[in-house]
Amino acid sequence: MHSRANKILLLVSSLAALALLGSAAVRENWLQEWKRIQRSYAKALPPESRRDFRVQLRQIVVPRLRVSDRCVSCHVGMAPGEQGISGDRVLSKHPNVHHDPADIGCTVCHGGQGRATESAAAHGDVSFWPEPMIPAGQAYAGCGTCHTHLAVPSMARLEQGRALFERSDCLSCHRLDGRGGTMRTGAAGGMEGPDLSRAGAVGFDEKWYGKHVSRSGEPAAAVWRGAVRSLSQDDQQALDIFLSSRVGAPGLIEAKALFHSLGCRCCHKVGGIGGDDGPDLTRVGQLDPGRLVFDHVPGERTVQNYLAEHFRAPGKVVPGSLMPSMGLSETQIEALNLYMFSLRRSELPEAFWPKDRIRAERFGAREFASDGATLYGAFCAACHGADGRGMRYAGMPPFPAIGGRDFLSIASDSFLAVTIRSGRPGRRMPAWGSPGGPFSESEIDGIVRHIRGLGEGTPFAGDSGPRRWIVADAIRGESLYKANCSLCHGPGGEGGEGPALNNQVFLSSASDLYLLETIRGGRGGTSMTGFASGTNVSSALAPSEIEQLVAFIRTWEVKQ
Repeated sequence: MHSRANKILLLVSSLAALALLGSAAVRENWLQEWKRIQRSYAKALPPESRRDFRVQLRQIVVPRLRVSDRCVSCHVGMAPGEQGISGDRVLSKHPNVHHDPADIGCTVCHGGQGRATESAAAHGDVSFWPEPMIPAGQAYAGCGTCHTHLAVPSMARLEQGRALFERSDCLSCHRLDGRGGTMRTGAAGGMEGPDLSRAGAVGFDEKWYGKHVSRSGEPAAAVWRGAVRSLSQDDQQALDIFLSSRVGAPGLIEAKALFHSLGCRCCHKVGGIGGDDGPDLTRVGQLDPGRLVFDHVPGERTVQNYLAEHFRAPGKVVPGSLMPSMGLSETQIEALNLYMFSLRRSELPEAFWPKDRIRAERFGAREFASDGATLYGAFCAACHGADGRGMRYAGMPPFPAIGGRDFLSIASDSFLAVTIRSGRPGRRMPAWGSPGGPFSESEIDGIVRHIRGLGEGTPFAGDSGPRRWIVADAIRGESLYKANCSLCHGPGGEGGEGPALNNQVFLSSASDLYLLETIRGGRGGTSMTGFASGTNVSSALAPSEIEQLVAFIRTWEVKQ
């Protein structure tokens, strides 16, 4: 009886083993994903091409870059020598880009796991793979793997150039990121001008406007007649800046310009330049999803979702985060995600680095333009506001307004420059000047001029007297301070609702007249009221009492 049962058990286990082996053989030889995709590819080929097509493992090997990618086993149309099936996302040929995938492979730009042959593993959507593929909708972020785009202007300047490009009818003759190149009615021929999608990468004639104007006046050039609009010098410069931003990666330069215009470098370093309050973002595009906490992130556990939710509500995703919620639109969040994914660095041999990366990492060329507006946007706007009217974020003390006429009329250029150069030690305002800071003296001057412009060019009213002239009763001033000032500026001048007054850089650069006029007139648009006239909650201070307040504030100054 036992012998019969053993025989049956042996038979069943043998049949199960055979079935397992058979299913493994079927899966290995017929059901593998890449084989099914290649068979569907072969069916779509013309008969004469189908005969020469072989279902086989395909790969791109580039020893000099240490790349071995099998992505083309599924994306067959992107393999060298394959024609591609139009209209199919998986089987079609690679979009027209500067780099041939056959020369550099796939994962250099796209990320993912190149040697895998199953889609989930190849795309890096598995728990153990630290470098998942860049999301398909943000594929151009892969350019940041090697490139470091330099001298990126402010978002406002880019938008000005784009608007001029559109209004000046340039798309009638030129293509740009897949748009344009259709001649106006009645004109002969196809696209007359070159595709400008990569004008910033390959260069363009700096004298293009003059030549266009000259051609438009030639009687024989019918296609040019009336095609060139009159442009001011500033308009021409804005168009040049816009064309220089077209590097063949749609949206990437705009995303970087947005990052700068929001003032993110106030707190974050990128490439060694920026503030220290937030984490260094130089390689944030290589975040390992396995090390992120998704407890408060809805949807799929992807880096893309994590970053997007962090932009929406930083304190929810990272409890205790000092980053404020900036009220960004979904379009802005998508653009910032694109830029974040571009912040990655390949370990390719230096001989293959592009010129912009070499200039940035070996010669110190910078990623942002050096004009005052761009520098202010990149390093100041997050705290002081794009318009200089200050910022207030939930749960944080307000940041001071610096673009108002009342402030600029009593703040000298020297005072502004010292503040930018030396910062506010102990506060969130870092020292931006040289040595050690990112700004040269000429760039600090440019920021000062931009701040003046925010106040509609309000000039400094002047201060012909000595910097220290007030002699008053500081003991009486202390009582007045406790009664009128300590609630906002702190009992010891450490700051709160109002800025810190017990700060050596501030005290050394502010004149007595500056302090006197600030107390007397207040700050428009802030909670700082003028004490020369009373309010519903406080009585007016006499001129002598205001001088006593200044005398007390001066007791905090360390004598040099």
